[in-house]
Amino acid sequence: MQESILAILPLSLQSLFANLPEDVAGQLEEIRIREDRPLEIVYSGTYRFVSGQGGLLEHPSRAYRPTRDDCIRLLELLTHYSVYSFEEQLRCGYITVCGGHRVGLAGRTVTENGKVRLLKDISGFNIRIARDIAGAADRVLPYLLDYPARKPHHTLVVSPPQQGKTTLIRDLARRISQGFPSGADRGLKVGIVDERSEIAACVKGVPRFDLGPRTDVLDGCPKAEGMMMLLRSMSPDVLVVDEIGRPEDAEAVREALHAGSRVIATAHGNGLEDVRNRPILRELIRDAIFSRYVVLSRKYGAGTLEAVYNERGERVPLTASALPARG
Repeated sequence: MQESILAILPLSLQSLFANLPEDVAGQLEEIRIREDRPLEIVYSGTYRFVSGQGGLLEHPSRAYRPTRDDCIRLLELLTHYSVYSFEEQLRCGYITVCGGHRVGLAGRTVTENGKVRLLKDISGFNIRIARDIAGAADRVLPYLLDYPARKPHHTLVVSPPQQGKTTLIRDLARRISQGFPSGADRGLKVGIVDERSEIAACVKGVPRFDLGPRTDVLDGCPKAEGMMMLLRSMSPDVLVVDEIGRPEDAEAVREALHAGSRVIATAHGNGLEDVRNRPILRELIRDAIFSRYVVLSRKYGAGTLEAVYNERGERVPLTASALPARG
């Protein structure tokens, strides 16, 4: 199991996960810790509960139930014993930790003028485990290359949560920075706006994931503002951002297009039609801002390439090498 995950767990939980079967620990996707409720894990798309000895259970009745002390200790470790310094992340409902792992939070909200001001009495944690998978972009990359321009197409990657969007764009950034096959003799300058610190997993501004030799990262920066900052300061050939959907995000994408940079972004959705129903993204689709849409699923595991569409919403035929490997 990854050391960066064990490091944020209280000792009482570390001992349980240290006893997990090696193949399960290596495939962990989520750890769900809920106060006084069964401890649950997700691995390879499978849900199981965890016993007090680290065994796997299909039924929750004999599962370990994290205590109040477990949850308090976990929050202390996540916030480095300074909850107040993490108020903004707590308000957003998640904390990103070293390694790019995102910890979702649930508890009691404190509101002000109808908006969430603070999350307190936190009793639920969802540790989503990030992985750097070299080669995750191999199947899709040939469909995203604009060979005459020697750049990638403006691309929007679409899928529901936890289906491989972030893993894919991380590997795309690395590959584009290194240089495409048959497309350019050298890589392009890539700029990443990593608002949630998940793409690059920066520690003190330095990426912990391999993003290629010509990549610059703005860590913890709002997407729209970060795209403008990178355009002004780092002259990227390609901008990479995660989870667009706000009006200011759309405006920044348009500005990048006019500035000559290509954009690779992600959005939540079950498919292209689902994305079309979101007002902000519908405008970008209507104006043909993106010339490639990549739809992912978990059909044969996270990151399964379901379809690629062009700017007119027409399917781009996939070759046999791009079709998902079964099993």
